[in-house]
Amino acid sequence: MRRLAARAIPFAILVLLMLAPAASAHNDGRGFYGATDDKVVTDAGFILIIFFPAFVFAMSMIQRRLEKRKEARKAASLPDATWRGGW
Repeated sequence: MRRLAARAIPFAILVLLMLAPAASAHNDGRGFYGATDDKVVTDAGFILIIFFPAFVFAMSMIQRRLEKRKEARKAASLPDATWRGGW
């Protein structure tokens, strides 16, 4: 099995290196979207500026809800206040 892997990995790397120029040459190197000008780059930047704060806000709200559920579960499992311990 090791001999097969020892021969297959360099062969796979060689094949990928041989196919890379053909992949770059397709569509004049413009990629999937097409020509990239200043407007496209600016719009992508604005999308990132909007996405990351929205993502952080959404994850914070989810974390807050999970923490509230955890605290409610802990409070429900404890006996009355006289047996909670402490000094």
